[in-house]
Amino acid sequence: MPLTPEDQLRVEEAEREAQAGGSAKLLSKNTSESQKLGPFSVACTVWNRCIGSGIFVAPAIVLKATNSPGVSLLLWALGAFVGLCGLLVWLELGLSIPRFRVPRVGNDLNDNDDGIFTNVPRSGGEKNYLEHIYHSPQFRTTCIYGFIFVVFGNLCGNAIAWGIYVLQAAGMDDNAPLSRGLAVVALSVACALHAGWRQGGIVVNNVLAVIKVCILLAIIAIGFASAAGASFGNDSRERRYSVISAEETNFNVHKSFSNAQTDFASYVNALLFTVYSFGGFHQPFYVMSEVSQPKKKFAKSVSVAMICIVVLFLLVNVSYLCVVTNDGDLDAEVDMATVFFRKVFGNETAPRVMSGIIALSIFGNIVIMTFTASRVKQEIAKEGVLPFSRFFSMDVSTPVAWAWRKLRPSKASGKDAWLEQSPAPALFLHWLFTMLLIAATSSLAPAVAYQVLVSIYCYTLILLAGLFVAGGLLYLRWVKGKEWTENIGFRPWGGPIAAIIYSATCMFLLIATFVPPSAKSPFSEANRGYNWYVAPTVGISSAVTGYIYYLVFAKVIPRLRQQVLVVERDPLIVRQGGKPNGEWVQDLETIDFWWSARDPKSTV
Repeated sequence: MPLTPEDQLRVEEAEREAQAGGSAKLLSKNTSESQKLGPFSVACTVWNRCIGSGIFVAPAIVLKATNSPGVSLLLWALGAFVGLCGLLVWLELGLSIPRFRVPRVGNDLNDNDDGIFTNVPRSGGEKNYLEHIYHSPQFRTTCIYGFIFVVFGNLCGNAIAWGIYVLQAAGMDDNAPLSRGLAVVALSVACALHAGWRQGGIVVNNVLAVIKVCILLAIIAIGFASAAGASFGNDSRERRYSVISAEETNFNVHKSFSNAQTDFASYVNALLFTVYSFGGFHQPFYVMSEVSQPKKKFAKSVSVAMICIVVLFLLVNVSYLCVVTNDGDLDAEVDMATVFFRKVFGNETAPRVMSGIIALSIFGNIVIMTFTASRVKQEIAKEGVLPFSRFFSMDVSTPVAWAWRKLRPSKASGKDAWLEQSPAPALFLHWLFTMLLIAATSSLAPAVAYQVLVSIYCYTLILLAGLFVAGGLLYLRWVKGKEWTENIGFRPWGGPIAAIIYSATCMFLLIATFVPPSAKSPFSEANRGYNWYVAPTVGISSAVTGYIYYLVFAKVIPRLRQQVLVVERDPLIVRQGGKPNGEWVQDLETIDFWWSARDPKSTV
């Protein structure tokens, strides 16, 4: 990264200090300027995470749960609105914290000038926000959130679904061991890709995101064209009847809302599925240190990406309903897209093609989640709360970067050409827990394991985390007052309204999911394959386990050792692009933690 002369001196001094003989400090250098994520890549992280199995599977679940096309569309619109509110909450926090002291223009922090405090976006997402809001006692928030994210912050459930759809696309019968074996392959390939070639992983993510957007556009065009009379080579009586029936039942105001479900739990779970489908906005916040000019471009990129997702998802649902009805069409099917393609094209090849498309979409999910989640786990390790924290905090030069330097040494020189890094140890940690979760659910049928793991992820990392993040933002706004509002880096429309709506929705869903569904509900044990209370119980238990982990780590171990853990994270903030008026960004960070003698009078 080009630096001003003052910043260059500060960087060189920090590097010398960290690399000096006898120093135990870990040097973590940020991504070079040329390797940072631009606006398009930021948008692709949202698209690739949102467009997974959800938009193909969830519409059928929501329609069966509500038994009403009109109500199901309203729930999708409500889920989109809640997702946009969540995005505004994350933008306000992500562009406002953490705050670091930086030198004034023309001065240095070593001069008789204490500098100024400014917002510097940092990787980690809600980890940073929760630690800032609930900062006392030390380590509590990090341990609770860290435990949940390290264990459940992955998409092993989606990987199992990927195995299922690959088998369907290949025309093979269900095979539980094989589908789980394929899940292991998908997760391992994604981890190896990001560990071996960071830039290659970003390119794969962007390509898959564009392909998936094009697929949704194609589904929209096919559905609307079918409603307008296009046959797509299938002029069968069944196709014509489906289109006419869909028009009469799905888009007739009097019929679309008739016979709606009366089971409260079915509506709660249907809304949960729609909220989950729009939850991909978290992803770019996990890697904000690797984003180019985050204060200037990040909010626009993420907002445009989410608005595109909202429009696409709503139109895709309308397109499905141009062909598919709830009158027996979905009784034996898991996803809406398969029924849609079978009815439009009238053969068994089309559903297999759709299964291949869904598998491709899910693999994109896995690729981007692996990239972003490993950064969060690395940030958790930097707090010293994990076993072998120093190891999991490390960055490692990628094999492709080493090969490039050997083959083209003339291209690997200059200030902006340090070797490409990846958090390979954190990627290994990520991979390890995906394997453990796949093993832990091996007694369940693959389809059931997928639903269980997705439900737990949704309950913990969307609802629980969402409640405490949005509720914490309200605390900052109302308790801190001007101290917060005068220094925020992003001012959302409507002030605190988005945080109120998002926190209220999360709280409602957290409580309402404990209401048992009726026997005829698609969410009953008979229809789903597991009890309704599994996900909320595991979710609450994981938070409790995280707190027990904190007590052992921060209370019991220090008493036994008669020592306390000291964590020192010293970020170096520089002006991006080497311009005197450039954005303040983090260039590098030195990390150190050690056990120090404990004060006998201390209660810690």
